[in-house]
Amino acid sequence: MSAPTDPHAALRFPEFRALLVASVGSSLASRMLAVAIGYQVYQLTRSPLALGGLGLVEAVPALGLALLGGHYADRHDRRAILLGTRLVFAVCTALLAVVSATGGAHVLASLYALVFLAGVARGFGDPAAAAFETRIVPPEAYVNASSWLGSVGQACSIVGPALGGALLATWHAPGTYTVVTVLAVAAWLGLWRIAPKPQPVPPAGERVRDSILSGVRFVRRDPVIVGSMALDLFAVLFGGMVALLPVFATDVLHVGPRGLGLMLAAPSVGALLVMLWATRRPPLRDSGRTLLLAVAGFGVSTVVFALSRHFALSLVALLFTGVFDGISMVIRKAILRLRTPDHMRGRVAAVSLLFIGSSNELGALESGVAASALGTTRSVWAGGMVTLLVVAVVALRVPALRRLHLAHAPEPDPREGTDQLQTGSVRSSSD
Repeated sequence: MSAPTDPHAALRFPEFRALLVASVGSSLASRMLAVAIGYQVYQLTRSPLALGGLGLVEAVPALGLALLGGHYADRHDRRAILLGTRLVFAVCTALLAVVSATGGAHVLASLYALVFLAGVARGFGDPAAAAFETRIVPPEAYVNASSWLGSVGQACSIVGPALGGALLATWHAPGTYTVVTVLAVAAWLGLWRIAPKPQPVPPAGERVRDSILSGVRFVRRDPVIVGSMALDLFAVLFGGMVALLPVFATDVLHVGPRGLGLMLAAPSVGALLVMLWATRRPPLRDSGRTLLLAVAGFGVSTVVFALSRHFALSLVALLFTGVFDGISMVIRKAILRLRTPDHMRGRVAAVSLLFIGSSNELGALESGVAASALGTTRSVWAGGMVTLLVVAVVALRVPALRRLHLAHAPEPDPREGTDQLQTGSVRSSSD
């Protein structure tokens, strides 16, 4: 970590405070919605397959439309896109409340349809959100802003499910969806308070396909961005074990549902603590080396968790997976913000979202397949070892990432061409 800096640098901008309020409302609403919709679908079907289908119904449009959403985020008013997609989400949650209250023979199909529509909105809204955040604060406050936004997200990931479960137990599905709608509207109002921002002028006559491919090419030609995305992709793909925590709680540690709740919360607590720390001591010096060490620490913590047979040690290991993931998240977000010109931010954010979304979705599938083939414990510690191997490969193949210092990384000139980087000509990551 670097020397102490102003921990409130981003908070000194009124529009960032409005963005933070919007982020709180949006994150809480999403977390509470996930609990409520999952519980309701299982109550209606008693089928784990129906729960898997629920995640697929949202993920397919959200990931499938991300690249197109990135194109529009770089061609149209990002604030307007955010206001429109967040409004669609609020309408979807309000309709979920109505459908749940009225019931009927087609309630399950209606739930799936509304989740699909929310996924479509997410596919266009998420790239615009990532690109819009950089227009709220100056480049020197990007890392601090990332730390605050990450802290809010982690806090909501702890509070949201617990609050959603409590509301579900007392007010049932319609009441819970109503509260989610109120939070979604509050998030929309927070965004509405932010003034419109100038939009980069796109090249005349550029086709949609060429626009999307230019974002992919930009990412591919910057080894630092590719390396940081690869670290996240493979760490979550092989080292993630969240999908298997119910097995550990039941068959390995024998701690039951209460222990499972603590295990699920531990990584978020660790990430929240380190992100709050990063608001005071951001990882600006030796950032690339810190990123590599953080992902390696994630792999080591995963191995320790897999081998542990003591609940307290397992919780500590999970806590440290969150700590190391939080450090990684702050640095990766700052890399994207500082190394991407403004007119490319939507498309680059879309590529990043595909990496993250794919690692989350495929990671759960990989965990299940590996556990079936190798056994639960063996599959998790093997995944941690693969994560360490990935860190070694990236460190050797991407020396620019090892030498990265975010303190010396100025924002790229927006007038640069899509095939130019702030650091000049570099080799393709495949060279």
